[in-house]
Amino acid sequence: MKNIFLMLLFCIVYQKGISQNYIPTLKNNTQLHYVCKLHGQTRTLQLIAETATDKLAFKLETRGVKSKIVMLPEAVKNGTELSFNQGEYEPVLNLKPTETFFMISQSAYQDLVKKGSFVYNNTTYVLDKKNAESVQIEGKPVDALHVKAKIDETEMWIVKNPDFPLICKITNNPLGINPTLVKVVD
Repeated sequence: MKNIFLMLLFCIVYQKGISQNYIPTLKNNTQLHYVCKLHGQTRTLQLIAETATDKLAFKLETRGVKSKIVMLPEAVKNGTELSFNQGEYEPVLNLKPTETFFMISQSAYQDLVKKGSFVYNNTTYVLDKKNAESVQIEGKPVDALHVKAKIDETEMWIVKNPDFPLICKITNNPLGINPTLVKVVD
């Protein structure tokens, strides 16, 4: 009887451990691998994080294009615009103090958590709790918030990470750019 009880306890603890959702973190040299649907084409994209006290940058590589996209600290904290630049114009692109890249700002994330919505690129995104399909990275469910735009069909899944709220998936983007995070290498 004791063995059966211990086996049941082990199974419960094991199941609880494997059922927790994955939350990708961002450190210096973290590699983010995305698959992007761009105007009907499929393109792989790799971002390598460069974290520093005065900025956050992503080294971008896709189909021979190599670029570095630099976000200022004020953008990481309070940005209101998402840059969809694909790194094709400059080897180093310094974004505006309002622009983020592949993530929303910390203040937008706080609005989403507290108010259930946030505004980015002059579009209001609303938390969708009832139709929040799960997003997976390498078979692991990601702990993400699902939002929908009020003015169009755009949907985003944002990682539940207040420091670096990465966008792990976008669908139905009217710009025709729909990335999906498929792998994270720490």
